[in-house]
Amino acid sequence: MTAATATTFAYRAVDAAGRRERGTVEAESASALTRTLEARGLIVLDVGPETRSAGPKSIEWRHGGKRGDVLELTRAMAALLAAGVPLARALSTVTAITHGVTTEAVEDIRGRIARGESLTTAIASHPRLFPTLYVGVVRAGERSGNLAGSFAALAAQLEREDRLRARLLSASIYPMLLAVASLAAVAVLVLFVLPSFAELLESTRATIPRTTATLLAIADAVRGSWPAIVAVIAIAITGVSMGMRTSAGRRAAAELTLRLPIAGTFKRYTLAARFSRVLGVLLAGGAPLLTALDDALQSLADPLAREDVARIRARVRDGVALNAAIAGGTLFPPLLSRLVAVGEEASRLEEFLTRAAEICEDKAERLLQRLVALAEPAMIILLGGLVAFVALSLLQAIYGVDAAAFR
Repeated sequence: MTAATATTFAYRAVDAAGRRERGTVEAESASALTRTLEARGLIVLDVGPETRSAGPKSIEWRHGGKRGDVLELTRAMAALLAAGVPLARALSTVTAITHGVTTEAVEDIRGRIARGESLTTAIASHPRLFPTLYVGVVRAGERSGNLAGSFAALAAQLEREDRLRARLLSASIYPMLLAVASLAAVAVLVLFVLPSFAELLESTRATIPRTTATLLAIADAVRGSWPAIVAVIAIAITGVSMGMRTSAGRRAAAELTLRLPIAGTFKRYTLAARFSRVLGVLLAGGAPLLTALDDALQSLADPLAREDVARIRARVRDGVALNAAIAGGTLFPPLLSRLVAVGEEASRLEEFLTRAAEICEDKAERLLQRLVALAEPAMIILLGGLVAFVALSLLQAIYGVDAAAFR
């Protein structure tokens, strides 16, 4: 190993007694360092390039907040359980890498398990940290006896979502700045510049153009009734928020999303990925198909998905093949039923369900990136048209003043 090929990595690990260790080491790659640490009898929690701005005592690994804490504890639980560390000790160990409410939640989960509750029940008592899908995958791991595999699958899923969220945030910065700047420019023109031109036009007895008159009427209405407008917006937001807490509101929102061109397809692939991933984990653990379908249903929060999975389970119970039951609905994309059919024919259903989840996740990610890419030119056209309309109104007003002066 030469200095040219070596990279400094920061790591976190625990030994067999549960003592934590962290530091920085030069290695050819993260995997090589992991093998070296494991050869020393350590259980590796995380390895990553050293952050120069922060020493090893402040390694927080580019994630922050509750979501970052959940990702960190999920990674750690996967590593610890795979190494044979008991569940209670693993939970005690991960409290060192969490903060605030997440640490309190882990301590509460550990206490509940000590009182005889299952891990699934304990995690489900903290829905703000652990969503329905998270609880469903953990339930699948408990049923199958493969908790380490379930936490590993969850860690991979959370990492994937984190990377996608970061890419989408980067891609949406420019459209957001464009929208703010354009709306600010329009507000200044409409609320301050145009009224001054209106006074000038009235003093010169020039005819006010129709577009300018329309904008002036809008500006007068906004200035005169802005408290009522703000109140209406606040009431509308509150009403939507309260409606989303009801089953009817959630169902209406789910149906509306599915009708949208790209967002609807994205949601179908996302739900198919979640359903097939949980079902694959359960079947791989030896759960019967009907029981696995019951647990998969519980792992989905979307009301339409729950209804469709309940329909699939009823048809499977009546003797229909799983692929035919899936194909009989309209929620999941046809790709899922085709892959399930191949898996059933090859007697490798669990493998093909996992593969279906990966394919659906890839398609959903590409659709979301396409949606963001289309939003930018759409906003440019919309906001550009708005600014052009205001600018045209100003030019028409200026022309009116000049024409009146010549008369």
